[in-house]
Amino acid sequence: AAFKGRAQASHFEFAPPALLAMHRVSCVAQHVRASLAPAAVSGYENILVEKRDNAVAIVTLNRPKALNALNNAVMTEVVAAFKGLDQDDDVRVIILTGSGEKAFAAGADIKEMNSRDFAEVAKMDMFWAWQQVREVRKPIIAAVNGFALGGGCEVAMLCDVILASENAKFGQPEINLGTIPGMGGSQRLVRAVGKSKAMEWVLGGNQFTAAEAERAGLVSRVVPLAQLLPEAIKLAELIASKSGPVVQFAKEAVNQAYESSLSDGLLLEKRLFHSTWGFEDRKEGMTAFTEKRKPDFKHK
Repeated sequence: AAFKGRAQASHFEFAPPALLAMHRVSCVAQHVRASLAPAAVSGYENILVEKRDNAVAIVTLNRPKALNALNNAVMTEVVAAFKGLDQDDDVRVIILTGSGEKAFAAGADIKEMNSRDFAEVAKMDMFWAWQQVREVRKPIIAAVNGFALGGGCEVAMLCDVILASENAKFGQPEINLGTIPGMGGSQRLVRAVGKSKAMEWVLGGNQFTAAEAERAGLVSRVVPLAQLLPEAIKLAELIASKSGPVVQFAKEAVNQAYESSLSDGLLLEKRLFHSTWGFEDRKEGMTAFTEKRKPDFKHK
């Protein structure tokens, strides 16, 4: 059975007051989780790590009583899990989601943050460790169930694809607390939805729906809650069926477009494209196409 982490009560970031009480995970979510999680990795207190037979791993933020609020311990465990899975040859795609139906991650742990003074915040480089997620070469799919506010929205944007449930809510409401986004929100949101809409969301501090997020280009797809994890797994399995090293090249090329000039991106794409001629999988893929059969990728 999956290792069930300690769910610590906390002052979580931007959840409405009605959700501050302890709540239970619904039977539907429990049944979906039970049927889709055949194996687990123990050793974590705040997350669940499940490895599947189809080269897909699921990392679940597991502080349901705190709506999966992001404290320092969660950050440390998620980064460590991602790094481990990135080095695991049995895993080619990672899914990140939150336990329960109400929250992917309702934000950072405000009580923990408010206990620190400026010197401590600067010394510990607060939240910067989240940027290590950028170093993960394997694709990461965020399956956003419920609230993804503040740090929760920023963690979702660290992933490569965002799928959202119909009840998902996004937002960067840090302005309401007298501060600004601190995990990349002011930068990645602009790149995802454009300056004007990012300004409205960051300066206004309001929440926006999954449908709004999809229209703005932040979210790839919106699906019913009960189908969120199955759809994320289906997409992950599709990606995992491709050549592992070529998928990593493709991710690198797209990220270069996201972060650099067109000329730099085109140069990298050309070099990566030519480099695929060094892979057995490139030859197998093209040969299979000419022979009208399914390729048998060896991931090398």
